[in-house]
Amino acid sequence: MDKELVQAAGFERPQPEQTGAQAAFEELLAQADVRLNGPRPWDLQIRHGGTFERVLGQGSLGLGESYMDGWWDCERVDEFICRALRAGLDRQVRNPALLLLALKSRLMNLQSRARAWQVGERHYDSGNELFEAMLDPTMSYSCGYWANGATLEQAQRAKLELICRKLQLRPGMTLLDIGCGWGGLMRHAAEQYGAICVGLTISREQAKWAGRQLQGLPARVELVDYREFRPAGGQRFDRLVSVGMFEHVGPKNYRSYFELARRHLREDGLFLLHSIGKNRPGGANDPWIEKYIFPNGRLPSVGELTRAAEREFVLEDLHNFGADYDRTLMAWLERFDAAWPRLQPRYPERFRRMWRYYLMACAGGFRARDNQLWQLVLSPRGVSGGYRRPLL
Repeated sequence: MDKELVQAAGFERPQPEQTGAQAAFEELLAQADVRLNGPRPWDLQIRHGGTFERVLGQGSLGLGESYMDGWWDCERVDEFICRALRAGLDRQVRNPALLLLALKSRLMNLQSRARAWQVGERHYDSGNELFEAMLDPTMSYSCGYWANGATLEQAQRAKLELICRKLQLRPGMTLLDIGCGWGGLMRHAAEQYGAICVGLTISREQAKWAGRQLQGLPARVELVDYREFRPAGGQRFDRLVSVGMFEHVGPKNYRSYFELARRHLREDGLFLLHSIGKNRPGGANDPWIEKYIFPNGRLPSVGELTRAAEREFVLEDLHNFGADYDRTLMAWLERFDAAWPRLQPRYPERFRRMWRYYLMACAGGFRARDNQLWQLVLSPRGVSGGYRRPLL
């Protein structure tokens, strides 16, 4: 085959100057029991000789982008990422993009009012058809609760029920959902508990979809940044909930976020906060996730969460079921793969590789317990007689 054709196809053999990078790459992977072109599902199949220098020089950004470009493949990216994180490989590779993001997060408010709409436009507005295909019928885009569930829908409905029970919802109570997504929690709270709900979102596609689904129920959606929400007549709510939204708040806004939540909540109210988090404080969003999936995101540590919340609230309950996110993400991947033939006319192949990498890499992160999922129940003054976590 002509040399130019071989190079264009991306199958050229590594040049001599690349062998040093390949050796370093192989030595690194060996710490995680991962091989190049090996037979196991988590082994990397190299399609392009430039992969080694690209990953070693750019860290997670180079790893994700080279996968999107077809430079390498792996049957089980989720297991590869899990092994890499457990072996601490992420701390051994130079990652200039991560250093830049960390510096920017210290100097700038990456989650300012002006930037808040970017994640809605770039991610949540990717198309309701995509999310309908991937998610369960409740359109829950957050960790399911798999304690007793055997299917994705069962796990998501169990999560919605767990939240409503933790909030001790009763008929006629008012519920403010900060970051309501496609409205699945509000629908459950209105139909099953008789709650009167208001939801906030910065996604136009979510607002349109939820508005249609909530017709006939005592629930409505407002397309507004949480900082701009002004309830009519200064209304204060019996209950507050925020599921999968705090990851977009950012440390420079933590204090004001909890101050705002406190102003919207009645003195005898309860607030449930559901958020992905990291084991250690500080740091920035993963550069690949930042560029392609969730711009301006920031995962808090549990210490950052509680320190910010304790100025305004009493911590009544802390629940970690982060291991359940692994199973949730893999269920989303299965549904996405099954739906791809009908999604393909709208989305290019590079998008398919990007989305699969996103789901599997995140599943690997939760499997390695590098990421966590917390639910906090907070009260303004402490529940009289004490708070008891409900059982499902």
